[in-house]
Amino acid sequence: MVLLATVASINIFGDQLRAILNPRLFLGEGNFLKSVIPNVTDEKKNLINNLENLPNQLLSIKNLDVAFPSDNRAIFAVKNVSLNIKKGEVLGIVGESGAGKSTIGNAIINIIEPPGQITNGKIIFRNLDLRCLSQSEMSNVRGKKIGIIFQDPLSALDPLMTIGNQLVETIIKLNETKFVAAKRKAIDLLNSVGIEDAETRFNSYPHQFSGGMRQRVVIALSLAGDPDLIIADEPTTALDVSIQAQILNLIKQLCVSRDLGVILITHDIGAMSKIADNIAVMYDGEIVETGNKKQILSTPKHDYTKSLISAIPRADKKEHRFLTVDYITNSKQTYKRINLKNHWLGKTPNGLNSTMAISIQSLNKWYNIDNAFLPRHRKRLHVVDNVSLSIRLGESFGIVGESGSGKSTIARLLSGLINPDSGEISLMGRKVWKNGHKHNLIIEQQELQMIFQDPFSSLNSKMRIFDIIAEPIRFYKTASSETEIRQIVCDILEHVGISKSVIRRYPHEFSGGQRQRISIARALACRPKILICDEPTSSLDVSVQANTLNLLKDLQDELGLTMLFISHDLPVIRQMCDRVAVMRHGQICEISDTESLFTSANHEYSKHLISLMPKMNL
Repeated sequence: MVLLATVASINIFGDQLRAILNPRLFLGEGNFLKSVIPNVTDEKKNLINNLENLPNQLLSIKNLDVAFPSDNRAIFAVKNVSLNIKKGEVLGIVGESGAGKSTIGNAIINIIEPPGQITNGKIIFRNLDLRCLSQSEMSNVRGKKIGIIFQDPLSALDPLMTIGNQLVETIIKLNETKFVAAKRKAIDLLNSVGIEDAETRFNSYPHQFSGGMRQRVVIALSLAGDPDLIIADEPTTALDVSIQAQILNLIKQLCVSRDLGVILITHDIGAMSKIADNIAVMYDGEIVETGNKKQILSTPKHDYTKSLISAIPRADKKEHRFLTVDYITNSKQTYKRINLKNHWLGKTPNGLNSTMAISIQSLNKWYNIDNAFLPRHRKRLHVVDNVSLSIRLGESFGIVGESGSGKSTIARLLSGLINPDSGEISLMGRKVWKNGHKHNLIIEQQELQMIFQDPFSSLNSKMRIFDIIAEPIRFYKTASSETEIRQIVCDILEHVGISKSVIRRYPHEFSGGQRQRISIARALACRPKILICDEPTSSLDVSVQANTLNLLKDLQDELGLTMLFISHDLPVIRQMCDRVAVMRHGQICEISDTESLFTSANHEYSKHLISLMPKMNL
């Protein structure tokens, strides 16, 4: 009984005792503190001495260190970082994958994944040191005082709940309000982020929205608690230029109209330049340069910042190769050039005598968008509408367009992942689809390979790298023994800049850029003649993107590959492709050689897309 009484006493009075022992808990404004920590009294506040005076500061980070233990030592993801942000300001944090950008965002809201931990520093939010809060107290800050916009809206939303119910549930939890008032606020939020006909769309599910619309819903969710600070972690990655511009403008508009502070975390300097007021450049866990946008972008001082800016793909002219980030010396990939005369990759299958690698005639694909009982009453979405095009052997052909234009559907139709409803497809002079029937399926699968946007999802996480690359070699029986297979796998890996010493590792042990190189190696293992690259670098930072695209250029030149390059990144398309097709609403608006398209486009929609290309906004 004595023990139970002691435990009960600690539970009842523990918060008050801890409050006295941790006076920094009460560095903030009275109303704010009461919303975060219950039962804050004036008497307790009077116990606090030496309050930090931070006029006009919304968030101040001082000497922050975040470490992850490894092999009896600490690996620092963030080292001695100090930052400040005011209300109504957008602070951009830019750097490559692994620089520590997202770790700073996670540290602010205390969601660092174990075993990582903050080992030093202060995070002062509205004069309150967030490091002194318990998890239950931090739960009152997250969402309510600090909102979060995630990179992938589809994974941030519950696919089994309507977006209206998700908003209402969040509003009720954060604001302790009734359902009717919460629904009214949810509809107002949907209207404020640009969801048309919000009352009707209130009952829609996430999969019934486009990528850009889903991101607007996520932004509405981040505003549900009327926060003072928004952390936007790669909010426009993989969105097309039109939707990206809309989302960035929306974030800036909300920052100004609601007097919010916004931390924009991104690897896309062009996107950041549109809305950031101040910029912090990160490299290897450290802030290497900070300043206002104009100063950083027009007169950068640090060599890494200069290299990062110079590596952005040129939108104004075509160049032979992508510039890489020269400042980085410890992450360069070694590309091994080989003599193809008697090499395994250079052995061309017999019977290839066509001058056209891909030929599509009157291709159509529909999707039913309701469940009407009678087929004639069903509404159908025409995602590929009577498309015809031809791609020559050895050509690099690009398809551009906004989300939902049908460009990725064409890739899936060509690769046999889905079937067309009508039309013809020929690969290397052979019919593979005609009159509703497949032909030469094995030839299609071997001669045409895809490189997907997300290498982590496209690689089997339970297989070692050796087995991932060896699998198609075994399947197509293109090697005579396991010894030969091992030699081929090691050779292909070195050919794409990955050491053969890593063949026993798993995909999660590699960076995003390395995983994409492994995806390319697996595609090459089939000895294809055609590579379809569906947004292969949209989620990669600028230096990794440059290295990956240069690798694809080298492979095309060396192996004589035909490449279909699908992207919403127009500067990348300009550098990679010989000809380009512009798609909208399932139809091809225009096909032109690349330079003619970018200098004198004919179709109004093509001109519109080109006008949206990211430029450095100083």
